[in-house]
Amino acid sequence: MSDLKLVSKQYEGHKSEISIGQETIGGTELCLIAGPCAVESEEQLFAIAKGVSDLGIKYMRGGAYKPRTSPYAFQGLGKQGLQLLKKASELYNLKIVTEVMDTSLIEEVYDYADILQVGSRNAKNYTFLKELGKIDKPILLKRGMSSTINEWLLAAEYIMLGGNENVILCERGIRTFDTSVRNTMDLAAIPLVKELSHLPVIADPSQGTGKRSLVIPMSLAAIAAGADGVMLEVHNDPEEALSDGFQSLYLDSMAELITSLKRQAQASGRTFNLKSLVKETV
Repeated sequence: MSDLKLVSKQYEGHKSEISIGQETIGGTELCLIAGPCAVESEEQLFAIAKGVSDLGIKYMRGGAYKPRTSPYAFQGLGKQGLQLLKKASELYNLKIVTEVMDTSLIEEVYDYADILQVGSRNAKNYTFLKELGKIDKPILLKRGMSSTINEWLLAAEYIMLGGNENVILCERGIRTFDTSVRNTMDLAAIPLVKELSHLPVIADPSQGTGKRSLVIPMSLAAIAAGADGVMLEVHNDPEEALSDGFQSLYLDSMAELITSLKRQAQASGRTFNLKSLVKETV
């Protein structure tokens, strides 16, 4: 991995903390990002945003533009979805994480997002990564579905080489021979990346497994492995979701999960960065 320079732990000499307004990702506090896979309507998004905010969560995910394998699948609401995300952000005081799909959309998404997400399909789109290096907002870089650790870190290197050093890495599972799960979540990647790089790394067990029943145990395992946070898909009505409902958690299961996550964080010597209104579930 001799090509690693800007992302290397030796280059920075300490753990990086990425600033998002008054918040940070990568410090002693862990982040929790939750929200729907896709923005479907104002009613759906606002119900989830309220639920997420009421739980004390500060970051909400939501896709306005959706890259889908099938051209017949729901592709997202586009700019209307971005506008709804912004409205929900202002109403419920949430930081927004949303995917930008290509170079032509960077300027548009920039105006609505606090963190711009690079999806797995774009992890090797080097021209796109170079353009993201020219902006001044944090980039959440998901691992490519077939990327090695070195390729993932070099993708971050492309962004940082352009001048944007605000990169958050996200382990979201890789494609393997096993068909019992959607992806194989590589938990070993988390401590390994933290050995190699100063950048914060979070985990997405929703995409990482594709099974609702596995999301909670893998969230806890990711924190135990040293992740700086987790990103979860949550929906107010998963059975009717237009995208990834089968891996989305129910809103009413989140309070118990947060309590478990806080206990796991405490066991790891860390705490979760949540609003003070979170109620413990015994």
